[in-house]
Amino acid sequence: MKAIVQTRYGSPEVMQLAEVEAPTVPDNGVLVKVHATSINSGDWRLMRGTPFLVRLMFGGLRKPKIKTLGMDVSGTVEAVGRSVTQFKPGDAVFGDTSEAGFGSFAEYLCAPEATFAHKPAQISFEAAATVPVAALTALQGLRDCGQIQAGQKVLINGASSGVGTFAVQLAKAFGAEVTAVCSREKSAMVVSLGADQMIDYHQTDITKMPAQYDLIFDVAAYRSVYHYLPILKPQGTYVLVGGAIERFFQLMLFGPWISRRQGKSIKVLSVKPNQADLVVLSDLLEAGKIVPVIDRTYPLSQVPAAIHQMEQRQVTGKIAIAI
Repeated sequence: MKAIVQTRYGSPEVMQLAEVEAPTVPDNGVLVKVHATSINSGDWRLMRGTPFLVRLMFGGLRKPKIKTLGMDVSGTVEAVGRSVTQFKPGDAVFGDTSEAGFGSFAEYLCAPEATFAHKPAQISFEAAATVPVAALTALQGLRDCGQIQAGQKVLINGASSGVGTFAVQLAKAFGAEVTAVCSREKSAMVVSLGADQMIDYHQTDITKMPAQYDLIFDVAAYRSVYHYLPILKPQGTYVLVGGAIERFFQLMLFGPWISRRQGKSIKVLSVKPNQADLVVLSDLLEAGKIVPVIDRTYPLSQVPAAIHQMEQRQVTGKIAIAI
């Protein structure tokens, strides 16, 4: 089968289309013929192996342990192991492989059945492939970390990103009043997703606004959490879901201390891929409550170009890869 393979860390050019052996199917495995995948920030971090902490977390200090990247997947079940009960050959599925060895930048992928959920029939494979990582991040960040409630005022910083576009829609589905932060060029798209207000960060310093929010959902993370505390209500919650890994670890260490001193909750999301939440997202897709925003679709051979586009921060929503 064809797959995108990398044998060293570096720029997108280290990723090459190659012929590799197709995976075998263990008893609990589901072999999927991959129809589409998408690009996530984790892909380019693993590709470059930076910061160095990434190499410590995923193995491969000198060269990548994971040869074929790719977290999101949608496709058709080709075969199942003897103990698999939820899927059969021919089923259309989607899932997040980030805890199952990655590998969706390939024509076939095998992972445990808990990795997948049934794809809604009316959603294309390309659209479904943009959902798992980004929408799981938005769902768990808002629901589990943010404890979002109907009627709350929610600020979403980085609203035009993959995670941000899902966060806007999910926050509205939860009944919140949503203020979205993005550039003016992307404002119409964000408003079309349901945002009640839009702030152009080029024109307005959001950290100096008089408004106060119950929940700040930070995808961009360009500034320290201290800049956001003045616009966070007493007992409000700040949730960090994106940005530099170093900032994640800083808040993991100091967030509880800041929370106690400020009387506000500072949280960092650690996404937990799971089938139950994929089913929740599948239901929301089927009901039309969330709609994927696809910036561009590339073929498998152009994964390096797709990652380059993402590194340049020239993406609205998600980049899909058709296979």
